Amino acid sequence: MVGLNKNILRSIIILSYIMITALILSGISALFSYLNTGADRSSMLHTEIQKVAQYTPKLTWTPIQNEGRHMDSQNLIALQNDYLDAWYVKHIAYKTNKTAGIKDYYTDSARTHLYDFIALNKAENVTIEATTLSHNPTLDFFSEDGQLAVITDRDVVEYKRVFKDHKLVLETTETANYKIVFLLEDGFWRIRHLVKENQATFKAETSKVETKNLSIKGINYYPKDTPWNMFGDEFSREIIANDFKIIKQAGLNTVRLFVQYADFGKAEVKPEKLEKLKQTLDLAETAHLKVVLTLFDFYGDYSVLDWSLNQRHASIIVNTFKNHNAIVAWDIKNEPNLDFESRGKSNVVAWLDAMIHVVKSTDTIHPVTIGWSNVASASILKDKVDLVSFHYYEDLDALDQAIKTLKKKIPNKKLVLQEYGISSYNGIWKPFGSSEEDQANYHKKIQDIIAKNDLEFMSWTLYDFTEIPKEVVGRLPWRKNIQEHFGFIRQNGDRKPAFKHMAKP
Repeated sequence: MVGLNKNILRSIIILSYIMITALILSGISALFSYLNTGADRSSMLHTEIQKVAQYTPKLTWTPIQNEGRHMDSQNLIALQNDYLDAWYVKHIAYKTNKTAGIKDYYTDSARTHLYDFIALNKAENVTIEATTLSHNPTLDFFSEDGQLAVITDRDVVEYKRVFKDHKLVLETTETANYKIVFLLEDGFWRIRHLVKENQATFKAETSKVETKNLSIKGINYYPKDTPWNMFGDEFSREIIANDFKIIKQAGLNTVRLFVQYADFGKAEVKPEKLEKLKQTLDLAETAHLKVVLTLFDFYGDYSVLDWSLNQRHASIIVNTFKNHNAIVAWDIKNEPNLDFESRGKSNVVAWLDAMIHVVKSTDTIHPVTIGWSNVASASILKDKVDLVSFHYYEDLDALDQAIKTLKKKIPNKKLVLQEYGISSYNGIWKPFGSSEEDQANYHKKIQDIIAKNDLEFMSWTLYDFTEIPKEVVGRLPWRKNIQEHFGFIRQNGDRKPAFKHMAKP
C-alpha cells in the first residue's frame, strides 16, 4: 500500500511538471508570435469601430497606373478598407462628439485637427450627422518601401445634417474632390493629410420615365399560407404559378410584391433570396403579368449612417432585375409616412429622396413610385417620382373628391390607387363589421370610381389569410381577425362574391 501511494505521488509530480513546462512553452510561443507579427486589428478596434464593416458607400477605382511601386490587390483592398473606415469613425465622432477610434485611422498630426473640431462642436452643442454615398479614388503614388500612398478621390458625394442645440440648422448634399496621403503604421493605413477641393452642391440628375402608355390593373399579392414570408422555407413555385393564373384570368395584368429588407440580408443581399425572387418574376412573365416591386419593406431606421447600407441593398436588387421583362415599376417603400412621427418627417423624406436617386441612377427605364398610406401625403416628392401612388381605406363617399384635389396638385402624372379594400370579418371581435356581400358592393363601387377617374389600381388582396404576423398589426385579436379577411378568396379556396369585381368588366 505504501509503495502504491508513492507511485501515485510520483505520477502526480511528473504530470504537474509536464503541465507547467507546457504552459511556460506556450507563453513563450505566444510572446514570440506577438513580437513578430503586426497588431491584431480586431483586438484594437473599439466597439464603435467594429461597425465599420457596415459602411458600404459606392466606390469605383480608376485603373491603377500610379507612380512608384506597383500596388497589388491585397494592399489595395487594405488601403480601401482603412480609407472607408476612416470616414466612418469620423462620422461617428462628429455625431457623438467623442474621439473613440480616431487614433486608429489618423496619424498624430492629422487627428489634432479632428480633436480640436470635435471639442469646439461639443462646447457649442453642435452635432453633425453625415455619410458619404459615392467615391471615385485614383491611386497616384505608392512608395518603394510600401509605407506611403497618395490617392485622389473625385466627386465624393456627402450628405450632412448639422444640429445646434438639438435643432436642425443645415441640411445639404455636397460633392467635392479630396487629396489624401496615407502612412502605414502598426498594420493600419492611417491618413496623414486630407485636403478638400472643388466643393459644390450636389445636384442629382435623374431621368424622367414616360408613363402615359402604362396600364396597371392589379392586386397586392402574398400566398395564402405564407403572407409576409413569401420567400421563406415554404416558398412554392406551384402555389405561386397557380395564383398568378387565377389573377390573370380575373382580368388583371399586374401584381405588387414586397422585398423585406432584413429578410433579404440588408446590405449583404442573400443569393438564395434573389433566386426565389427571380423564379417568381419568371412565373409572372409566364402568366403575362407585370410586377411592381416594393423595396425596403419592414425597414424603419432612416439613420444617416444606415444610408450606405440601404444604397447597397437597393443597388444589388435593382441591378439584378432591371432587365427582367416582368418588372413594370419600382416602389421605394410601403407607407413611409407612418414613420413620420416616430422617426421625423424630414429624416424620412430625405432618405426617400436619396433612395429614389439610387434606384433611378441604377435603372433609367422603369418608373419609380412611393406607396403613401393616404392621399394627404401623396404629393410629397411628386417631382422626384414618375408615378404617384396612394392607399385608401377610408369612406368611399370622399374618394372621388380626394382624387380631384390630388389631380389639381399633380396634373401631369399618373395616379395609382395602390392599395384599397374592406374586410369581410363580422365575428366576435367586430360583430357589426362588413359582410361578404358588403365587401362585394364596396369593390363594385370603387371600380366605378376608378374607371370614372382613369386611375391605375392594385387592390388588397387575393386571399383571406390564416395567420397574420404580429409585426404587421400587433397581437390584438380584433385587429388580426379583421386583417385576415380582406381577400377575394376564402381561406378554404372558395371565391367570395367580391371576386367578380376585382376588375371592371
